Parts: sequence; C-alpha cells; structure tokens
Amino acid sequence: MKKKIFDDYATAVAKKFHLTLDEMFTSGRKQHIVDARQILYYLCMERPIRIANIKRFLKTYDFDVTHPTILHGYDKAKKMIKEDEDVSELINQILSENKISKDSL
Repeated sequence: MKKKIFDDYATAVAKKFHLTLDEMFTSGRKQHIVDARQILYYLCMERPIRIANIKRFLKTYDFDVTHPTILHGYDKAKKMIKEDEDVSELINQILSENKISKDSL
C-alpha cells in the first residue's frame, strides 16, 4: 500500500516539475530536480512513510540515497513550503489531485 502511495506521489511531483521519473531519480544536482526530490521526501514523510521504506522504494528506481540525505531534503522542503506560498500551493495541488487532504498527513 505504501509503495503505491510513494509511486503516486513520485508521478505527481515529476509531472508538476515537468520531469520524467528517470530524470527525477538521477544523481544530478540541478536545482529543479533536487527540489522535486525534496518535495517527494516531504510528502512521503508527512504521510508517514518510514525513511527505510522511502529508501527501498527509491532503489526500485535505481536511485540509492542515504538516510541523512532524505532527512536533509525533508527539512529543506519544509523551509521552502514555509517561505514560498507557491510551493505550499504545489503541495496542496498534489494532495488534492491524489485525493489526500493535508490534514490527513
């Protein structure tokens, strides 16, 4: 069940950032790709999906990431959401399109 939620979030985030899943899960450091992954980490952690599961799900996309990287990305996403209402709106759009209310996070 959590894998489906992860996949739905990954697909929604990639779409909002105009990326393919392959692009989103590359080790590149282009800012829009990093931002997309951080938003994905935020959505997953707020769901809540355990970090160990997030790591396992990322590996299915051949993307290996460390526990601290996910935590750092989550913290960066929280900061982006707090400081930029467009990012907050993006989160709300993803949640509403996936039939998930922010309150259920």
